[in-house]
Amino acid sequence: MTDRPTVLVTGGAGYIGSHACRALAAAGYQPVVYDNLTTGHRNFVAGPLVTGDLLDGAALARAFADHKVTAVMHFAAASLVGESMTDPQKYYINNVQGTLSLLQAMRNAGCHRIVFSSTGAVYGNADSKELPEDFPCAPINPYGASKWMIERMLADYRSAYGFGAFCLRYFNASGADPAGGIGELRDNETHLIPRAMMALQGHVEFAVFGDDYDTPDGTAIRDYIHVTDLAAAHVAALKLLEQGHAGGSFNLGTGSGFSVREILDAIKKEAGREVPHTVKPRRAGDPTYLVADPSAARKVLDFVPRHSDLATVIRTAWAWHQKAHPLKVR
Repeated sequence: MTDRPTVLVTGGAGYIGSHACRALAAAGYQPVVYDNLTTGHRNFVAGPLVTGDLLDGAALARAFADHKVTAVMHFAAASLVGESMTDPQKYYINNVQGTLSLLQAMRNAGCHRIVFSSTGAVYGNADSKELPEDFPCAPINPYGASKWMIERMLADYRSAYGFGAFCLRYFNASGADPAGGIGELRDNETHLIPRAMMALQGHVEFAVFGDDYDTPDGTAIRDYIHVTDLAAAHVAALKLLEQGHAGGSFNLGTGSGFSVREILDAIKKEAGREVPHTVKPRRAGDPTYLVADPSAARKVLDFVPRHSDLATVIRTAWAWHQKAHPLKVR
């Protein structure tokens, strides 16, 4: 059997990274997880695990040398918007400085292909239907700002050092692996769908923030994309880099949105009971409508979401949540 190309997956023990590892393995690659396990889960790891921090240059150098890494998928980041407002230093060190350390290790190892996990938060308070990639980036929190800085860094590495670099801007990652082995599991869960399901299970309280938006039911509308589709897009981007594509920034979404109440109704339909919740005032900086224009990814990456209909998102997430919390191990 021929050696499979090795891809270093930073943050590969986390939610999206672990799904990407499974997609890589299915596509004929050898994923090697590089994770410090502060938020990731050891039992999510598929393939070899290197336990290390992005700021540890020596550990990174060993990982590249030991595993003959040909490309990187970069998911490792601090990612809580609220926390980034109160502790921005953590975000600039973990995300920006950590990525710089990773890029330095890549250059030293002669590895010049990277697929980066970016975010729709780079657009800031963009209250727009079907946001295109050329919409001005003006992040309104340190989390979004840190991701935007990394995108700028990667653009410079493309032009100066010949890197191939894709920046994939997610909107709302959701759902879980249909096989049921991995899904969303965080100590401090802030995302709508998993938090609503945790409330249904009695683990947390759930609030709808704002019911006075200018939408049909008064609640904010967002674009939800299944994590399996996100993983497939990363593999497609990697294959393009291998063919000599320079990369670029692309939205990963569906182009349509659902309101908070529509999500709660879909969960009720799947679970058979209503999510207990209260209604609180809007949060500062939450736009009414945030939906991707995914046409560029469709054209360049041949990206067609196959699992992102709302019924599939909710069904796979609920199946996962019904068995997730006993699995809380690092």
